[in-house]
Amino acid sequence: MSLPQLNVYRHDRRNRTLITLAGEIDLETAPLVSASLRDCLYEGVHTIDVDLTPVTFCDVSGLNAFLYASAQATGAGGSLRLHHPPLSLGRILALTGYAFLLNGRPAGAGAATPAPQRPAPLPTGPR
Repeated sequence: MSLPQLNVYRHDRRNRTLITLAGEIDLETAPLVSASLRDCLYEGVHTIDVDLTPVTFCDVSGLNAFLYASAQATGAGGSLRLHHPPLSLGRILALTGYAFLLNGRPAGAGAATPAPQRPAPLPTGPR
């Protein structure tokens, strides 16, 4: 069995935690992400910031870990925010409606996602 290709760094400051993830978040490493976030919540820290700057890949198992932890933090009166996600994860979050996880920015803010298609206006002149 190979070692997970993900490192987790935690920095606590009063009632807030910064988790920095470095490497790949996939089916093999997502349980490590979940456990790290769950530990924060169990220890009474309900404001969790996750720095994804050094993350090179994140699949749907990572997204599920973030969504579950966000729901748990919100239920406890706190929040979970993702900072500097890889471009692909930012797009997935925007397209799926979960961009609220991104540092409190509205969907699409700062993300390179295509604008929604709008129908062409109907002609209003005489026929």
